[in-house]
Amino acid sequence: MLRSLIPTLLLSPLIWMAPFTAALAGQPLPSWRAGDARQRILAFVAAVTTPGAPGYVPPAERIAVFDNDGTLWSEQPMYIQLAFAIDRARELAAADPKLLESPAIARAVAPGHDTDLRSLGMAGILELVGVTHAGLTTEAFSAVVRDWFATARHPRTNLPYRAMVYLPMQELLAYLRSQGFRTIIVSAGGTAFMRVVAEELYGVPPEQVIGSLIKTEYVMKNGAVSIVRLPEPQLINDGAAKPQAIEALIGRRPQAAFGNSDGDFEMLEWTTAGDGPRLGVLVHHDDAEREVAYDRASATGRLDRGLSEASQRGWTVVSMRRDWQQVFPDS
Repeated sequence: MLRSLIPTLLLSPLIWMAPFTAALAGQPLPSWRAGDARQRILAFVAAVTTPGAPGYVPPAERIAVFDNDGTLWSEQPMYIQLAFAIDRARELAAADPKLLESPAIARAVAPGHDTDLRSLGMAGILELVGVTHAGLTTEAFSAVVRDWFATARHPRTNLPYRAMVYLPMQELLAYLRSQGFRTIIVSAGGTAFMRVVAEELYGVPPEQVIGSLIKTEYVMKNGAVSIVRLPEPQLINDGAAKPQAIEALIGRRPQAAFGNSDGDFEMLEWTTAGDGPRLGVLVHHDDAEREVAYDRASATGRLDRGLSEASQRGWTVVSMRRDWQQVFPDS
């Protein structure tokens, strides 16, 4: 990315100065501190949106993709969707105690297991998701998720989960859209789960959310038709599956990709391998005071390979501690 971006910026000083002129006039990204990360984002946007510039990209082709967990909202001490699954499992088990005959369900709802479900393994987590996410129509599942978000709170901050989004990333999404970009969420989180709140929190409509999927069934009953969710995974949208899903569902290689973990590595790698100015960004959780500090050794949102290779690949590593003036909207 640097090899393609630097010549463009050097050959056209007006491109380099444009974002700073805009910053003085409209203050884009106000929660971002002045520094390399903010400067590179603004310079990239100027390079691809300035008519006549070598790296100019028509608005119809401007695409930026974002991971969700740990990139747009908090993922510690566990993924928000996993917290939803646990709460729903408790509710379902209270109504039907036979569910507790499943070791995975019993372990998930047991007191003290809220923050560490590694012992479940992938098979146990898939069973938990299957029990708690299936058996409902799309509309009914959305209603359940919406009701949960109305009252559920983060276990550490006691803030509503809706308040656990990152203000600087909300600003970035809005800024990119103001510059003609389509902003698309590409996450390992469940598509149907994220769609319930994506437009409210991020301004991203449901059709621009690409996530993991469970199988569904077309059902006609008593003259009514519906899509019913089944307890089987169809797609785990992580790692190399992310660029494959983008190619299949969008049909264009993005110009910019934003993530925070090694699960986003291939998405950034594929995005920045394209021609012209490209932007790959990793959010580094290094702020133990305002959020949580974690990277290489974390069981959730592990960032190891990406942190090691970001520099040589020309990716921008955003330090939450140094680059963000404010983390959460209500801070």
